[in-house]
Amino acid sequence: MTEAVTRVLVADDQTVVREGIVMLLGLLPGIEVVGAAGDGEEAVTLVERHHPDVVLMDLRMPRCDGVEATRRIRAAHPETEVVILTTYADDDSLFPALQAGARGYLTKDAGADEIARAIADVRSGAAGLSPQVQLRLLERLSEQQGRSVPTVERPAARPGELPDGLTAREAEVLALIAEGLSNAEIAQRLFVSQATVKTHINNLFAKTAVRDRAQAVAYAFRHGITGTQQ
Repeated sequence: MTEAVTRVLVADDQTVVREGIVMLLGLLPGIEVVGAAGDGEEAVTLVERHHPDVVLMDLRMPRCDGVEATRRIRAAHPETEVVILTTYADDDSLFPALQAGARGYLTKDAGADEIARAIADVRSGAAGLSPQVQLRLLERLSEQQGRSVPTVERPAARPGELPDGLTAREAEVLALIAEGLSNAEIAQRLFVSQATVKTHINNLFAKTAVRDRAQAVAYAFRHGITGTQQ
């Protein structure tokens, strides 16, 4: 059986870095580099032309930065996942990128194995976050949970009641998403098929009005739907 090939586009404004990443990816099994862009504007154009599975996206680039390029790519090509690969891991870089639709976030000290794992994770529907980025994300969500107040349009649920009409099973799936599990891992944990997991995810996304797994994680922590609460 032939191994499925993941088609990857690289976007970085530094020629040496861009060529180095392309060379590195070329050594990884199951990955085909379909293009390399020198800025966000070119990345958007090349995604339109090549329809890659994953874009490895730098943040600080001329003409169109990585956040705006990610937003445009995810809006026009939701089937293309974006993994940020940048020097910066500060909050002002991390959270706008995730809000724009990036499913992965790595710093440029990541090794080949970590990059390959992030690409595989976002292809499978999981988040491709480096450990330090995941820790910072969870810290920020915990901070927000501690000072959050009920919104006008989404009043807090009564004690013992799940928010937004979530079923107990949907809340369980959401908690596992917040733990960073992929669809396959959730299916294995709950002893159900991946198709069933996808149905629960589609339902809970619709009920909570979240657009992707990063927003789902934020929602889970905001409402206290975590593994420790189940």
